[in-house]
Amino acid sequence: MLIRLFGATVNIHSPATILFSSGSEGEPKGVVLSHQNIMGNIKQVSDVLDTRDEDVMMASLPLFHAFGLTVTGLLPLIEGIPAICHPDPTDVLNIAKGISQYQATIFCGTSTFLRLFAKNSRIHPLMLNSLRIVVAGAERLNPEIRDSFSLKFGRTIYEGYGTTETTPVATVNIPDRIASDDWKIQIGHKKGTVGLPLPGSSVRIVDPVTLETLASDEDGLILIGGTQVMQGYLDDPEKTADVITEIDGHRWYKTGDKGHLDKDGFLIIVDRYSRFAKIGGEMISLGAIEASISKNLPEDVEILATSAPDDKKGEKVILLYTNNIETPALNEIIANSGLNALMMPSLLIEVDAIPKLGSGKSDFNKAKQIALTMINTPQS
Repeated sequence: MLIRLFGATVNIHSPATILFSSGSEGEPKGVVLSHQNIMGNIKQVSDVLDTRDEDVMMASLPLFHAFGLTVTGLLPLIEGIPAICHPDPTDVLNIAKGISQYQATIFCGTSTFLRLFAKNSRIHPLMLNSLRIVVAGAERLNPEIRDSFSLKFGRTIYEGYGTTETTPVATVNIPDRIASDDWKIQIGHKKGTVGLPLPGSSVRIVDPVTLETLASDEDGLILIGGTQVMQGYLDDPEKTADVITEIDGHRWYKTGDKGHLDKDGFLIIVDRYSRFAKIGGEMISLGAIEASISKNLPEDVEILATSAPDDKKGEKVILLYTNNIETPALNEIIANSGLNALMMPSLLIEVDAIPKLGSGKSDFNKAKQIALTMINTPQS
């Protein structure tokens, strides 16, 4: 099959859809997803969500994003689930009204968008009373957002994980179940994890250099295998070869994420391999810096760590923060965060808002540009 898209031509051997990756770390890439990829992931997600005849989907995620297209766009159509569509995921008051009016039972969002529900005083807990499952994806679920949402609405947020290259869902937490034959609890959810692989999927943790499989609880490169792994990148066989590998006769996608599996097979994400700064010869996790500082931040303050070249130490940490906290107060929180000297930010940059993509993800590429511009601009 020949597909022409924006002037580019690619040969594809089966009907396919092309989605562009978010571009949070650089130029977006055209991800070629076969219809089998998409249909497979729809069936996988439908199975773990235990979709029912009486379900109603609240669909507010953008369709240009894989999470929105597959899970809240196409899944309701394929499974015959009524969907309440809203074009703006940030218009949380009207989304809450829609959930209440049409008694929605399934709601999917990002950590960024779900944060707005807990903050909005006009949204009463009864407005979300019909929801039986709330799933967060596309970015790491902030523990403070998870806890504040649960406290206000009495609903657990079940975190999932995936990438555009995996159509996108690869793992997800689900409600615990009790087996009626032996009355044992089947654990489907663990805080701090992104859940278990979907049916028909596998997760493998390997050494990022040798691709040797690592033991349980040992951090390494996360590989995803299964029916939802993409065909490749549009007109880019070199990048495709960089991220698709074959092990034991199966195709695996190299996610670029660092993590491990616990003894029960739940996946724990540590960070992106690209979200590390090399300072004084040590690899420093930018995500770990954010997590340590965020513990004591006011709920309405957002931060994002990035890095910049440093003549003496190789790189240095730059922290962007929103302007609803005074710098001395932020400095005190950082000083009491328990970070060691190498992890301490070298520069704080106040911004009106943390740069975001349309999907709600943090725009790491834009954050680095802001930091480099600030460093290279002569101070008066």
